[in-house]
Amino acid sequence: MLNSSQWAEMSSGSENCNFTDIDRLAWKVQLGISIPTFILGLVLNSLALSVFCCFWRKQTKTSVYMINLALADVLLLLSLPPKLYYSITRVPGLLCPFIQAPYFVNTYTSIFIIVCITVDRYICIRHPFEGRANQSPKWAVLICCFIWAAAWICSSPIYVFHRKESIKCFHNLSEQTWSVPFIVSVEIFGFLIPLAVMVFCSAQTIWILWNCKTHNKGDVEESGSLRVIIINLVVFLVCFTPVHLGIFLQCLVKQQVIVGCRMKQSISLFLQVSMTCANINCCLDAIFYYFAAKEFRKKTHLRRVAEVCPVFNPCAMRWDCQQWESAACQDTDTATPDTAGTVP
Repeated sequence: MLNSSQWAEMSSGSENCNFTDIDRLAWKVQLGISIPTFILGLVLNSLALSVFCCFWRKQTKTSVYMINLALADVLLLLSLPPKLYYSITRVPGLLCPFIQAPYFVNTYTSIFIIVCITVDRYICIRHPFEGRANQSPKWAVLICCFIWAAAWICSSPIYVFHRKESIKCFHNLSEQTWSVPFIVSVEIFGFLIPLAVMVFCSAQTIWILWNCKTHNKGDVEESGSLRVIIINLVVFLVCFTPVHLGIFLQCLVKQQVIVGCRMKQSISLFLQVSMTCANINCCLDAIFYYFAAKEFRKKTHLRRVAEVCPVFNPCAMRWDCQQWESAACQDTDTATPDTAGTVP
């Protein structure tokens, strides 16, 4: 039998559950990961923006996607210092939406542009003639504009449902923001659908290239193109799956489905750390997309780095399938056999 004090402690679990030590530990982890991510990400994405905007000889669908992806990553990285500072500093609740929204908007903008690049690559390989005939950047511009607009519109609940009292941002979202319909929409449209598209397009692309390499008796395991596609998919899964799992679990906490104090503390720590780890994708975008383009390396002084550094060398994608050689998309993020020569 439980005595009265034990029963009172169990019945008021959430009120007596203290998150001070958890938040302090999470902030130290965030600081250790965010500082190198911020510096490296800004360098790589700023370099990518300068190359694609100033030196790319002709704007294509791929260059439009890459410019927008780099811009979203830069804006996300610039939102990290305010995120770190205001997550430990109490400010008026009305100010928090203007700090929180840019972070979430640029995160999901980055996700959807990555999906667009993956779909574009798949179309170019699966339907090379149609892909080559539809390389006008106009559609890419419209799609990117739609993504940016949709991301900002979908962030409106953060502005509408905000706390009025003084709070720490990113820790005290309103109960309406954690409502089941809103979180389910975020999980389905912000992650599960993009993930399904990524898995389908990447699997189809890998299957086509595998058959091409096998038919030509090439070494599949040594194929740079296959490695980039596989690594890109793995990075997407590793970066964005934990944070959306954390959002789902935190929603269960807010809906009082999970009531144990120890479990609540673990979920809070997991969500904060997974959000920080997801930001590493900003650096990996630059490595696995921008350095994979032969045209990018031709327009910069990084060719020797790419030759010497084994991190960048596998990203030099070369298509050995004869059909892809004869009718490839121009200036894609994978390879440009018609316009770019072999990198020495």
